[in-house]
Amino acid sequence: MIAQRLNALRREMKTAGVSAVVIPQTDPHQSEYLASHWQVRRWLSGFTGSAGSLVVTDNDALLWTDSRYFLQAAQQLEGTGIKLMKDGLPETPSISHFLTHTLVKGSTVGVDGALFSVSETAALRSTLEKYGLNLNTSFDVIDNIWTDRPDLPDAPVFVHDIKFAGESATDKIRKILADTAEQGANAIFISALDEIAWTLNIRSRDVNCNPVATAFLYLSPAGSTLFIKKEKITPETAAYLNEAAVKVADYATAGEFLASLPQTTKVLIEAIRTSGRTLDLLGSRAVVGASPVPLLKATKNETQIAGIRRSMEIDGAALVGAFMEIERMMRDGETLTELAVSDILTRFRSQQPNYFDESFETIAGYGPHGAIVHYSATPESSSTVEPHGLLLIDSGAQYLTGTTDITRTIAMGTPTQQEKHDFTLVMKGHIALGTAIFPEGTRGGQLDALARQFLWREGLSYLHGTGHGVGHFLNVHEGPQSIRLNDVPATLVPGMLTSNEPGLYRAGVHGIRCENLVLTVPAFTTEFGRFFRFETMTLFPFDRSLFDTDIMTAEEINWVNGYHAEVYRRLLPLLTPEQGEWLREKTLPL
Repeated sequence: MIAQRLNALRREMKTAGVSAVVIPQTDPHQSEYLASHWQVRRWLSGFTGSAGSLVVTDNDALLWTDSRYFLQAAQQLEGTGIKLMKDGLPETPSISHFLTHTLVKGSTVGVDGALFSVSETAALRSTLEKYGLNLNTSFDVIDNIWTDRPDLPDAPVFVHDIKFAGESATDKIRKILADTAEQGANAIFISALDEIAWTLNIRSRDVNCNPVATAFLYLSPAGSTLFIKKEKITPETAAYLNEAAVKVADYATAGEFLASLPQTTKVLIEAIRTSGRTLDLLGSRAVVGASPVPLLKATKNETQIAGIRRSMEIDGAALVGAFMEIERMMRDGETLTELAVSDILTRFRSQQPNYFDESFETIAGYGPHGAIVHYSATPESSSTVEPHGLLLIDSGAQYLTGTTDITRTIAMGTPTQQEKHDFTLVMKGHIALGTAIFPEGTRGGQLDALARQFLWREGLSYLHGTGHGVGHFLNVHEGPQSIRLNDVPATLVPGMLTSNEPGLYRAGVHGIRCENLVLTVPAFTTEFGRFFRFETMTLFPFDRSLFDTDIMTAEEINWVNGYHAEVYRRLLPLLTPEQGEWLREKTLPL
């Protein structure tokens, strides 16, 4: 099947005079998570991970993906003839290096220009030209070979009430346009789906687990337009948008609209969140700058923060019920699979007020599967959980009041000394980051080593980032902030919600990750300036049986005990007496 699809692509390449094609895992909105219509790389390769690019030449097919997916990709690509390229390792060439050292001078690389950002397009073209290679940004042939391609999604759009959002669309648009004017533009074109959803306080179900609508948004003082499949707009939503002075036009007409704008119109676009094709359409009318939306969106207001706190409470209460059910099934000798774990979590969460959906597909990895960082169980791979070893559960939910994301690693029997040692090293890093105090202007990359230091001392590490921004009833991954080894220029400011999730993965043995969400808040001010800290928002206990207190400091033990006491205090009013007793035992002091 995969071989047939690749051969069909190669026939299109030959017709177009293209020697290589690069197919990223994204859409015209530069999204991380995609609607089915845009799952081109998945359809061509069979690899289902959320990150990675496929390169196809006359004779080869190669897939680049990062460390989160090395094990998963190796399994899914087996038998396809596609070679796995482990991105980020010293021995792995970049896609550009591969192309420039494989293709002969004068060859053409084809891409769909809608799937590459402005910055990516420019970088690729510049590199290829240095080696005498050409870039064709109009190689959009997938409809010719994917004959049963899903249509664009048509889920209805609904309004995210201001009682949850805390700020009106009108006020947000005013702020965005004020910043746009400061950058020398009199309009802005927004492609990122979560930015559009946040700006207009609208949501939908176009992307699995991400409550966004497939659309483009043009804002200007002279008039604003939402480009969207019109069938998605209900009469209620149409009236709401009209009240916000936002017109509605068909999704497919966005390009024609941009191309017809007067030359005097200067449109702000974000280089990493806007496609190269959009820049081509705008030409000299484009002002490439920084979209004001990501920082505005990431800095949660007081209404949102209150909603997040409430979301953590009801999510924690749901997890108490779910984890009790998991323990009961194990105690009673019932068969418990990884897929069943996911179903249990969804069932308990869905009973909570304002529940909307999962925030991502649950990762329930037992034993060796826990070492696959973004493992997703299938009917074929779903392991049965045994009364020994470790179970890693990374899950979250979308509530109208906020988005949750939590990882817990639990012992299914009496833990071994190795399991306890590994877990405690990870937790020491988690605590060090969670208790950090840092000056205004600090970037996530400057804090990342706090979470890794105890692993590094023993020659251990993990390859994924330590923290990502989290949206408010929006994408579980958002910027601009990030806590990771490579430097991200965005600084951490009060109101940002970020994950704290160090881990350790021993291939073929077990995986450990401990994740809470933390809110950046003011700490104090001295003559040296303002200092910030993290407030831990997530409310659910860690597995007490996995702590090795012999390698913990008194401060670390006190932090765990204090956190557990807060979990018990906050969740108890939401629990039944039986659940309350279970939680009391799980939060006893170390």
